Amino acid sequence: MSDNFQGLVKVPRDPVAKLLSRCNVILKTRLDAPASAPAEVVLAELHEKRALVDLLRLLAILLPPRERVWWACMAARDYIGPRSENDPPSLIAAEAWVYNPSEDNREAARRSLDHAYVDDDTVHCATAVLYADGTLGPGDLAQYPAPAGASEAAAFAMNMVALGELSDRFEEHGWLLVDRALDIGRGGNGQVQLEEA
Repeated sequence: MSDNFQGLVKVPRDPVAKLLSRCNVILKTRLDAPASAPAEVVLAELHEKRALVDLLRLLAILLPPRERVWWACMAARDYIGPRSENDPPSLIAAEAWVYNPSEDNREAARRSLDHAYVDDDTVHCATAVLYADGTLGPGDLAQYPAPAGASEAAAFAMNMVALGELSDRFEEHGWLLVDRALDIGRGGNGQVQLEEA
């Protein structure tokens, strides 16, 4: 197995099948690994099969909430560019929550969704924040469960949007997104250079 999938200290030790079930997700790629297989085994198999989309889908599930949102924010930055005064409010709010995951910042992310432009895809980042703890949101909403895998789906969606926006280098950028998530899963900050897949 590739060293690429070792040392994922931020990733749960539960079998991947259990984690997928909890998020109500079925991968498109047929897996040969047993249902009891841990993340590194399944990730290595998906990588070997060049199943880029399923790798991204699974990584969105494996990363913890704060790291997942950071990964989504980085994907948004890939096509929006460095911070500026024109940044979408949803992205600003999500990044603020990553730096300080307080209820106030989560509430700010929720409010950013109410005022987002219809074509602002960075709402996926704020949505990943909103459902990060598995509830419908801060305050009174915290007593209600979020839809299964909602935060994970939003982070995956943001990465897919970034791939679409950078479709001229779809494959290359897709593997960068994978490497970035793996770096974050090992406790890094996701600031990686493109490696050969």
